[in-house]
Amino acid sequence: MSVQKLLIFLAIPCLIFGSCRKYLDVVPDDVATIDYAFRQRSTAEQYLFTCYSYMPNHGDVSTNPAFMAGDELWFYYPYAIPGYTVNVSSWEIARGNQSVTAPLVSYWNGSNGASKLFQGIRDCNIFLENIPNVPGMDQYEKDQWSAEAIFLKAYYHWWLLHLYGPIPVIDKNLPINASQEEVQVERMPVDSCFNYVVRTMDSAMVNLPDRIQNETVEMGRITIPIAMAIKARILVTAASPLFNGNTAYSNFKSKSGNTFFNQTFDPGKWEKAMIACKDAIDICSGQGYKLNHFAPPVSYNLPPDLQTEMDIRTAVTDNINSEVIWRNTNSLANMIQNMAQPRINSANSTNFSFWGISAVPLNIVNMFYTKNGVPITEDRTLDFTTRGASTRVATADEQYQIQPDYTTAAINFDREPRFYADLGFDGSILFGNGNQTITALNHLEAKQGQYSGWQGTPNNYNITGYWPVKVVNYQNVMSTATSYTITPYAWPVIRMADLYLLYAEALNEVNGPSAEARSWIDQVRERAGIPPVSDAWMNYSNNPSKYTTKEGLREIIHRERLIELAFEGQRFWDLRRWKEAEKTWQGPIQGWDIAKSDVLGYYQVTTLFNRTFQIRDYFWPIAEADLLVNKNLVQNPGW
Repeated sequence: MSVQKLLIFLAIPCLIFGSCRKYLDVVPDDVATIDYAFRQRSTAEQYLFTCYSYMPNHGDVSTNPAFMAGDELWFYYPYAIPGYTVNVSSWEIARGNQSVTAPLVSYWNGSNGASKLFQGIRDCNIFLENIPNVPGMDQYEKDQWSAEAIFLKAYYHWWLLHLYGPIPVIDKNLPINASQEEVQVERMPVDSCFNYVVRTMDSAMVNLPDRIQNETVEMGRITIPIAMAIKARILVTAASPLFNGNTAYSNFKSKSGNTFFNQTFDPGKWEKAMIACKDAIDICSGQGYKLNHFAPPVSYNLPPDLQTEMDIRTAVTDNINSEVIWRNTNSLANMIQNMAQPRINSANSTNFSFWGISAVPLNIVNMFYTKNGVPITEDRTLDFTTRGASTRVATADEQYQIQPDYTTAAINFDREPRFYADLGFDGSILFGNGNQTITALNHLEAKQGQYSGWQGTPNNYNITGYWPVKVVNYQNVMSTATSYTITPYAWPVIRMADLYLLYAEALNEVNGPSAEARSWIDQVRERAGIPPVSDAWMNYSNNPSKYTTKEGLREIIHRERLIELAFEGQRFWDLRRWKEAEKTWQGPIQGWDIAKSDVLGYYQVTTLFNRTFQIRDYFWPIAEADLLVNKNLVQNPGW
């Protein structure tokens, strides 16, 4: 029996986490061994795919905390779908129910909906140790596969780092005969963690390809553009207030006395981030990545308003487009579409084959700009202060956003194209879903008893009156009362608009407000159908000079990111790294009164929950059981 049994998997998890599982693949004699896994190319490739399998499910509303643990989506309570078991751990975090006894969505030990990232790191290390021994493979292929595993190892460290702060760095697996003292590893300072992740990604890039050759079978495999883009995101995070000079954690130290967080702001981190963002943009642009524009069949004959909305929607939902740099093929967008899909005509009023329960709170609705490209609180030409819960009737001029002659909330009018592309609401138009004509567009009717609204049953309803339809593929088909066909897509982890805005943010932090920084924002705004920053603020804002100061442009960039990347799982991470969660995630979660069937009753603001956020919530707890097993681990502050 080989000395290199896969029992090496047990060394760290048994001693640190207190629970173990054997490797699932077995050889004919029922003994899984390293030798067997790497005896030929095909089994080695399967092992590489095992390394990929630990990838967080970015597009899963249940297990990616970025969807439910923030404030972008809300649900009715208690949350239950007959016949389905849905993990709502992330939402329980938003409701203030995180704990140290059994942490929710615990990527630290792979429980309550999270993948086992430390095991994934160990599998990557095993792969790297053994891929050189595989016979019959060309060296270039071994080098490329190794580079992919190196990137994955770094990415899994990164995911843990931005959830937990300081983490142990597992660069190599310990031998099976390692002592208990060797296994009881300490958490490292966050700067050391960031340096390790970036250094490891840099080493991976040496042997990564510029682009995959066959998107049909290789989509999601790591390339240089992917690595560069993720590195840029990581360095921007490292430069941001949560990790750069965060004095709130001055007393947070390891058992050996090392301070986990640097206490002095380092502007050099923003300079590194700025360079990394520009390098990533250059590399990605050189490989043909650019902002998406929808190319519909000629028969669609879309008017400009709908064309712009589809440019925005398909940047996310078209499986192959020019904008998405990395799609996670381990995360197909099925459930997220099921949960975001509203019923769109009277023929579907009793169609409960999909749920349509993902609800957008009013604070997110109010976040979107006016049609002039400025916040609703700043537009001096459109008075939103008097709109509140008032209503008005849509006209024919608004036929591609709101059903003509339909009465809906006044705040739904005069908004930017991303508002109509991203949100479904009472009276809103939704292009597609089996109807590609523009003469009889589908629209929502969301009051109680109407086909999009609450039907009086206890489940399958939207609690605020707004749906995140941005994530719904326009090619999905709803037919009859029982059928719903989803067109899945691999979840977009990072796309060019994200990268442009990261670069603009870094430019502003390094050089202050500049035409160059605005130019990258303006490219995103142009695609979104709104004026450039300078034009919008000078011509429409009650604070026309806002964009000329570093603080003002920072606020504009932050808002632009929150709007452009809404419902893509970025708001959660951005508010945390900016240290804005403590003020943003306080107060009421609100929506319309969806239990009312008349206009006056429906359009009353209803409070669903009072959200709180404490400083301790920036970083999640480690399970008490894990602390007992490893005496060198320290708990995150406040837990």
